[in-house]
Amino acid sequence: MSQTVSQPNAIASKVPEAVFGFWVIKIAATTLGETGGDSLSMSMNLGYAVSTVIFFTLFLVLVALQIRARAFHAFLYWAVIVATTLAGTTMADFSDRSLGIGYLGGSLLLFACVMAILFLWHRTLGSVSFDHISNPKVEIFYWLTILFSNTLGTALGDWVADSGPGFEGGALIFAGSIALVAALYFFTKTPRAALFWAAFILTRPLGATLGDTLTKPLAEGGLNLSRYASTGAIAAFMLVCILLIPQRAGSHPGEKSAA
Repeated sequence: MSQTVSQPNAIASKVPEAVFGFWVIKIAATTLGETGGDSLSMSMNLGYAVSTVIFFTLFLVLVALQIRARAFHAFLYWAVIVATTLAGTTMADFSDRSLGIGYLGGSLLLFACVMAILFLWHRTLGSVSFDHISNPKVEIFYWLTILFSNTLGTALGDWVADSGPGFEGGALIFAGSIALVAALYFFTKTPRAALFWAAFILTRPLGATLGDTLTKPLAEGGLNLSRYASTGAIAAFMLVCILLIPQRAGSHPGEKSAA
């Protein structure tokens, strides 16, 4: 099955349609980012700073390839997404724990960063949705938003889980929040771009709490599964989904009605 879609006249879009399959793969990618990031920083004892440098370098290489690409490539797109979740995990842990900002402080700081990027994006291009994906400036804003939203999601997931609900409770809270966003999408006229980014941000803490549920010790409310095995299993699941779920370049939610 071909994973590349090109347009004969112009590059219409280099991101997949945000349909149900997109969100399934996105949640798997965020869960993989949590278990994979912890595998490097904790299980391999490389620490948050070194792991962040490694994953951020991977992100820079992959996003450069994505921006240079002339068409939508499913595997490349999702590789960049995974790189943002891996880097986001270790970046958030470094700021929350190594720098001592704390989960709440880190969440507020990163939320401000995401809002600032979206503001600059809208201020610069007049929209936070895709009109001309061939413009590298649009892609840079897009990937910066994703990188910081995935970093925010890690801190937010840790804060909610640590506040009392635990990892499973946190996962339920974020799943319910995503369901609310979906209801707003289907039953209201809330701007689609705003709902897209809300759902995009919320899938990250959902994945973070799911990943922690799998790998944290039993005493901390987890299942104490191997981080390596969990990462491998989730990666295999993602690959199967990318191969079997139709992947095509499509319009960004809210493309016709900017937030």
